[in-house]
Amino acid sequence: MIGEIVAWLTDPENWSGSGGVPMQMLLHLYYCVVSVAVAAVIAVPLGLYIGHTGRGAVFVVGVGNAIRALPTLGVVTLLVLFLGVGEVPALAGLVVLAIPAILSGTYAGIRNVPAEAVDAARGMGMTGRQRLLGVEIPNALPLVFGGVRSAMLQVVATATVAAYVGLGGLGRTLLDGLKVSDYAQMAAAAILVATLAVVLDAVLAGLSRAFVPRGVVLAAQTTAAGPTER
Repeated sequence: MIGEIVAWLTDPENWSGSGGVPMQMLLHLYYCVVSVAVAAVIAVPLGLYIGHTGRGAVFVVGVGNAIRALPTLGVVTLLVLFLGVGEVPALAGLVVLAIPAILSGTYAGIRNVPAEAVDAARGMGMTGRQRLLGVEIPNALPLVFGGVRSAMLQVVATATVAAYVGLGGLGRTLLDGLKVSDYAQMAAAAILVATLAVVLDAVLAGLSRAFVPRGVVLAAQTTAAGPTER
């Protein structure tokens, strides 16, 4: 079986044309990036507002957790049934599935900002907006990026099964293999999906290291190491 998978992956015919691996992988990447980006535009401001003000936290977080408990393929299929077959309904389903992870990460990031830092900023006379932009958001970035990474992994997996409702990408390659009982093609498509997920997660981890302030990282490492002995 491994030999058949290697043979499929190294066959030049599978790497050319509109149905080839490069085009399907780019399509899969497009679905994932667009869905997570749209979800971030919706969820990050909402999470910042809820975390900063505390208003609506129980309702919004409860709804988010309820959505996360739903079967992913079921949500996408339901939207397609209501909106029709096509890329837009399927992408809307992926956006809906990506929002809870980003919303929860953003909300938790703001709420977990050390109270001493917020109190110090308040004591310096900073307004609510200044505290949010200058203190809370920089400290919340690790958890915000954590939410985005979690959402991306979920969307990469769900975009694969969303091929059942008309979406292209690597899921289409997998389903095409299923139709003709080509198990090597199915396994190769699954390997490519896993590879894409690992690469995207590594890219987001790199962005997190680039954007999270060094002081926040050192503070988190100090907290994780516990109090030092004297």
